[in-house]
Amino acid sequence: MIQSETLELLEWPRLCQHLATFAGTKLGAIAAGDLQIPETLEQTLVLLAQTQEVYELENQGLVSLSFDGIHDIGDSLERADLHGILSAEELLAIATTLSGARQLRRTIDDHPQLSVLNRLVADLRTYPEIEQEIHRCIDDRAQVADRASTLLGEIRQRQHSVRDQIYQKLQSIMQRHSNAVQEQLITKRSDRFVIPVKSPQKDAIPGIVHDSSMSGATLYVEPHSIVELNNKARVLLRQEKAEEEAILRALTAKITEVVEDLERLLAIVTILDLATARARYSYWLNANPPTFINRGEEGQTITLRQLRHPLLIWQQQHEDGNAVVPIDLIVQPQIKVVAITGPNTGGKTVTLKTLGLGVLMAKVGLFIPAKVPVELPWFDFVLADIGDEQSLEQSLSTFSGHIRRISRILGSCTPDSLVLLDEVGAGTDPTEGSALAIALLHHLADCSQLTIATTHYGELKALKYEDERFENASVEFDEATLQPTYRLLWGIPGRSNALTIARRLGLKSEIVDQAANLVAPTGTQEVDRVIAGLENQRKQQETKAKEAGQLLGETERLYREVADKAQSLKERERQLQQSQERAVAEAIAVAKQEIAQVIRRLQQGNVTGQDANQATQELQGIAEKHLPSRQQKAAKPKPGFRPKAGDRVRIPQIGQTGEVLAVGEGDMEVTVRFGLMKMTIGITEIESLDGQKVELPPKKPASTQTTKVSPAAEATLEKVATQAPIVRTSRNNLDIRGARVADAEMELEQAIAQQIPLGGALWIVHGKGTGKLRQGVQEFLKQHPQISHYELAPQNEGGSGVTIAYLK
Repeated sequence: MIQSETLELLEWPRLCQHLATFAGTKLGAIAAGDLQIPETLEQTLVLLAQTQEVYELENQGLVSLSFDGIHDIGDSLERADLHGILSAEELLAIATTLSGARQLRRTIDDHPQLSVLNRLVADLRTYPEIEQEIHRCIDDRAQVADRASTLLGEIRQRQHSVRDQIYQKLQSIMQRHSNAVQEQLITKRSDRFVIPVKSPQKDAIPGIVHDSSMSGATLYVEPHSIVELNNKARVLLRQEKAEEEAILRALTAKITEVVEDLERLLAIVTILDLATARARYSYWLNANPPTFINRGEEGQTITLRQLRHPLLIWQQQHEDGNAVVPIDLIVQPQIKVVAITGPNTGGKTVTLKTLGLGVLMAKVGLFIPAKVPVELPWFDFVLADIGDEQSLEQSLSTFSGHIRRISRILGSCTPDSLVLLDEVGAGTDPTEGSALAIALLHHLADCSQLTIATTHYGELKALKYEDERFENASVEFDEATLQPTYRLLWGIPGRSNALTIARRLGLKSEIVDQAANLVAPTGTQEVDRVIAGLENQRKQQETKAKEAGQLLGETERLYREVADKAQSLKERERQLQQSQERAVAEAIAVAKQEIAQVIRRLQQGNVTGQDANQATQELQGIAEKHLPSRQQKAAKPKPGFRPKAGDRVRIPQIGQTGEVLAVGEGDMEVTVRFGLMKMTIGITEIESLDGQKVELPPKKPASTQTTKVSPAAEATLEKVATQAPIVRTSRNNLDIRGARVADAEMELEQAIAQQIPLGGALWIVHGKGTGKLRQGVQEFLKQHPQISHYELAPQNEGGSGVTIAYLK
């Protein structure tokens, strides 16, 4: 009984009605309107999992569950189970329900991640063969179709024939006796065809009168000539009804055989509809799924931030109500009783109802309209005594009613119950009432999981300082406007504002002062003064927090501006770098073209040392023209580098990177290979890959200087002049394709002998073929004393069809 009373006091039926508007079927709306509260945590977790899966399915843009075609066929199944005959409308509703259930199952099967819903529909049987049979026998107008049976089709054909004969005869009679007929109309009376005849001329058309008009001016006459045809039509009509009944009985028998499965189908569809309604209602509330905690464990705090009353949200959205003021409920694990104090109409009762509805919503699988995280224990019972504290009838009878309800609460209370008491101990002598309230709250602290009580008794404010299981809270009141703010403040008890309100409303000062003096002996004024100080401190802290928040917001704004400018600078730097890279790339492309022209000129005809020297000078000119390191001397290379064999170095003069083969005597020159070329250059003409130069001891300046090129550069040019044929020309190119290995060796020996004075490399064109000639050539080169090493040519110079032999 107390459970039903609590649901009424919390206005739970109204919330269920709101939930029912989100249902997709009549059965779902009925079930939502009378929502049952689960008795175990396991049942609640299943309901929450169902809600969560439908919520994710519909709000992640996947698909929506559709309940089109599903009807409430419960009464039809019950009548079929009692061997009654279902009508065509009922059978058609069963068929469309089977189709709708099958579509639901198909939608869920397409999403295997919905584990809970998939388990729910795993055993769902939709009997497509019964659905097809119903649609074969019954058309979309819920009429038994001619195709339902051969006999029915024959009967209806004979009916059409007899009806045509009747119409022909009646039309003929009306034409012959047009003066006696009221209007050219063939109608029916008692399933017999008749025509309207004027009363004064009824003898003109002999027949049976079946009816007359209200005025008596018209008689509905069945002419004697069609009596026999009407008799045949009546017989055929009875035969048609009998055959239709036989068809409906046969279809009903098929339904009777699977009644249990269809009842289970109806239950599963209703569960799915309820889950969908819960998910859609939760989404509409902008609610979040709750997490159930065990308050017996350390750190398990009830956390309900920005909790909103769901009925007030509905009122705001649909009835143009006021904006909903959210409340924060943060209850530490050790707290068993919370005493909420404050002025009338401040929101104390709304706080109780909001918490009670939130707990019930979580139990039935609904999300709670609060900010994440939503953490609360699973209460087995919600027990409430909430009265109208604004009532003027605070009499003994009201007090008795409260006591009887509290007695029922104590009789049903368990260690996992939530108890909500509004104006505990009110309605009687204040001294006795406060004493009774204190004793009751101490008892509930021992026997319930959590009790929230509102009160005006100042004595209850001190319980927090006597027992750590108690906590104070209050509803805020703005003394400037004499209006409540509906905010819930924790840790600070509310104080009486009666005298302040009375003074602000114009009550004579001497009366208010005398009342204050009467209150003073009890110490209430001192308590109120302390509370006022605490409230001022809280307001100061809130002001400072607001200012800090504004400062933080301004800091974040400045940070975003600086970050945006930094990003803009980075973007500008990136664009400049890209522009420079494009310019360098263009310069490199031009330099490559000029170098290619030099190489092509070397490859044309015989090459002499003078030609090689001139080519080297042109390459140096190209380097001076295009390399940024030659154009800008701002970045000085790092000193301290000493090359050794195997190091990778850069040759700035020609813009190439190569490998050090050897360091000459005196460490003044090095032999470097880059690509297919080898050069011996001064050690000062190279640098490391990170820009370090070789440090040399200071030398006396030369007495004479006939050239602008350094000695090391001169040696380099001479070396280049003697080794100029490193570039592929007609003189260092040997084509032995098609020759045998023995003949090829003789030609190789002669070519090497001719090439020794020039040095450099020899390009041997042997072709690809089977590879035997290449293998023979390379075996010969491997053993030749004048060959230092060999390698296959690059792809653009013949690849595996050409071997390059380097002379010592």
